[in-house]
Amino acid sequence: MVFRKLPGVSAPGMGLRLSQKFVFLLFLSGLVTLCFGALFFLPDSVRLKRIFLSKNESPAVTARSEGEARDPPRKAAGEPLKVEAGGKLRVSRRPSVTHDARTLERSVGTQERTQVDAVDGARDAATRDGKEGGKGATYEMFKKCLLKPALGVDRGKPADPQTVQRRDKVREMMKFAWDNYKQYAWGKNELRPLTRNGHIGTMFGGLRGASIVDSLDTLYIMGLTEDYQEAKEWVHNNLDLNSNGEASLFEVNIRYVGGLLSAYYLTGEEVFKQKVLELGEKLLPAFSTPTGIPRGVINLGSGTSWSWGWASAGSSILAEFGTLHLEFVHLSELSGNPIYTEKVANIRKLLDKIEKPHGLYPNFLSPVSGNWVQHHVSLGGLGDSFYEYLIKSYLMSDKTDEQAKRMYYSALEAIEANMVQKSPGGLTYVAEWRGGVLDHKMGHLACFSGGMVGIGADHGTLEKRQHYLDLAAEITHTCHESYSRSGYPI
Repeated sequence: MVFRKLPGVSAPGMGLRLSQKFVFLLFLSGLVTLCFGALFFLPDSVRLKRIFLSKNESPAVTARSEGEARDPPRKAAGEPLKVEAGGKLRVSRRPSVTHDARTLERSVGTQERTQVDAVDGARDAATRDGKEGGKGATYEMFKKCLLKPALGVDRGKPADPQTVQRRDKVREMMKFAWDNYKQYAWGKNELRPLTRNGHIGTMFGGLRGASIVDSLDTLYIMGLTEDYQEAKEWVHNNLDLNSNGEASLFEVNIRYVGGLLSAYYLTGEEVFKQKVLELGEKLLPAFSTPTGIPRGVINLGSGTSWSWGWASAGSSILAEFGTLHLEFVHLSELSGNPIYTEKVANIRKLLDKIEKPHGLYPNFLSPVSGNWVQHHVSLGGLGDSFYEYLIKSYLMSDKTDEQAKRMYYSALEAIEANMVQKSPGGLTYVAEWRGGVLDHKMGHLACFSGGMVGIGADHGTLEKRQHYLDLAAEITHTCHESYSRSGYPI
C-alpha cells in the first residue's frame, strides 16, 4: 500500500500487518458480495438495477417464434393515416401494397433505434408543410381519408323497422343510464346504482369524470346532442390532468385516452386533442423498465411506476400491456411524435419473439427479464383484450399490419387446439389452461370472444372463414345460455 505521509507519523506506522490486510479484504469482499447478491436476487429489484446496470444491456428473450423464423422482418404497426405529397391523406384499399414508412423500433432492453423501412419523403414533406404547427395530423386531414361520413347518411338510419325499433331501445337505455349518472354522480368516475351516489375510486389516479369521457363518442353517435354538449363543456372546464395519484395504466388508457381520441375523430373539437396529448405524455414513464414492458400502476404526477401487489412475482399483465396499441398509434399520429408507436411496437416485438408454450400467451410476464412468470392462459380476465387488439390493429391499419394478423390467427389456432371444449350438454366454451392442465370454467369476460372471432372470420384463410363464424356463434350462444339459466332477468 502507498499512503501519503502525515506530519508526525512515520511511514512504517501507516502500514497494516498482513493479517490485518487479510481481515480487511475479507470483510470488504463479503460486503460487496452481500450488496450485489441482494441487488440481483431480491424480488422486484428493478429500481435498484437501473442504478447499476447499463441502459443498453439486453434482457433474455428465450426464443424466436415460428412465425419470426419463417417470415422476414415487417413493420410492427401499420399506420392508419397515409400522406401523399402536398399533405393529402389517403386510405389504400389494397392490402397487398407495401407502404413505405419510417418506423423506429426500440430493441428489447436498449435505447438503440433501428430504422426498418425506407424514409417516405412525401410524408416528411407533408409533416413539415401541411400539419398543424409542423407536427401531428389535423382533423381536416383525417376527414379526407374517410370513405363516408363518420355518422353515415341520416345517422345511418336502417330501412328495416325491426332494426329501427331495437336501435331506439338501445338509445333509450343509454339515455336512462346517462340521466341517472347526471343526477346522482355528475363529475365522479362512476355511479353506484344501489346507493345512488357517485364513486371516485383509486383506479384513475385522482382523475375525475371517467364516465363522462368514456361516453362522449356514444352520446354523439346516438344523437343525444344536448347531453354531448354538456359532457364536452365538463371536459373543457373540469377535466384536470394535474393529478398526483396512483393510476392503472390500462384503465386510464382505455377510458380516458380512448374516449378523448374517439371524441376528437368524430367532432374535431381541439379540446379533446389537447387533453389526450397532455395525458399521453404522463403515461410514458410506465415503460421505463429493462424490457420496455410497462408496469401496471403509475403515479401520474411523479411518473414512478410499479406492478400490482397481487400480480405474480412483480409481473405485468398480458391484458394490460397488450391493450395499448390502438390508442398509442393514434397518439403518435396526432402528436407527430413516434415515441408512442415505438413503445407498443417494442411490446409486440418481444411477444412475437418469445417462446410460447404450445403457441399460447400466458397472462403474466416479467417486465425485468421479459420471460413468462407462470403458465396460466385465459381468454377471460388477465388475457382477454390482448387478442382483441391484435385483430383490431390489423383492421385499423387498413389490413397492412401483417404481424398483428399473423399473431392473432396463430394465437386463435393455439386456443382452439388447447382450450376450446364442449360441455356434456353440447355447449362450446373456452377453458383456462394452467401448465397443460385445463380448468373447466369460462369467465364472464371471455364472452367478448364470440364477437372477436366473428370480426376476424372474414380475414382468415378461405377454408376457415365459415368455421370461425360457427365458432363465434357457438361461444355467443353459450354466454347467452349462462345468463338465461341463471334465474336473473337479462
